[in-house]
Amino acid sequence: MIIDGKARSLEEHVYERLEEDILTGVYKRGDPLTELAISERFNISRTPVRGAIHRLAEEGLVKLSPNKGAVVTGIGKDDIIDIYKIRMRLDGLAAAQAAEKMSEEDIKKLRESVELSEFYIGKNDTEHQKELDTTFHTLIYTATGSRMLSGILSELHKKAKLYRKISLSTQGRAERSIAEHREILEAIEARDARAAERLTQNHVQKALAGILKGLDHEEKKQAKKANK
Repeated sequence: MIIDGKARSLEEHVYERLEEDILTGVYKRGDPLTELAISERFNISRTPVRGAIHRLAEEGLVKLSPNKGAVVTGIGKDDIIDIYKIRMRLDGLAAAQAAEKMSEEDIKKLRESVELSEFYIGKNDTEHQKELDTTFHTLIYTATGSRMLSGILSELHKKAKLYRKISLSTQGRAERSIAEHREILEAIEARDARAAERLTQNHVQKALAGILKGLDHEEKKQAKKANK
């Protein structure tokens, strides 16, 4: 039983590390994931690595092929559009519920996350802004009191990790995103569920527009480089 428990613990560790690497772009679409290379990287046997890769395949982040083995599929452009369309509805619902249910203590934390974001925007610190963006949305998800809704939204937010960075890196988007957060905060403070829902849906829609703009810019840059 101890050995089984250790194997499961190793598999979980490898799975989490590989998932993070895929979602942050360390591994890119089309990159192979070989059991031998990964087992050498973590200095462990191939059994927990195999289990981790199969879990990633079930999650849709990796494709298993009899001839090619495991290849990274990651989150593509079509996936991110789907994610944000779903988030548009569900994030709006979560904000409406948060406006009705969020405690004064959590509203205070929400306000602090916005104020800290405003501080870090002045320092051009994208990493802290991204972390505080996660904090802001997680506080709202948790305040719904719905384990299912919170879980789904947290997973979607995590899968968009790389693209959220692209959005925040688009010129002027970080400043606008924080201003939108403040508007959502004010609606929640006012216990205005309808305003919180509408503002949040607009916020997610604008974030997607920022992502698509950033991807379009990157595609044009790559095409220009290829034509040289």
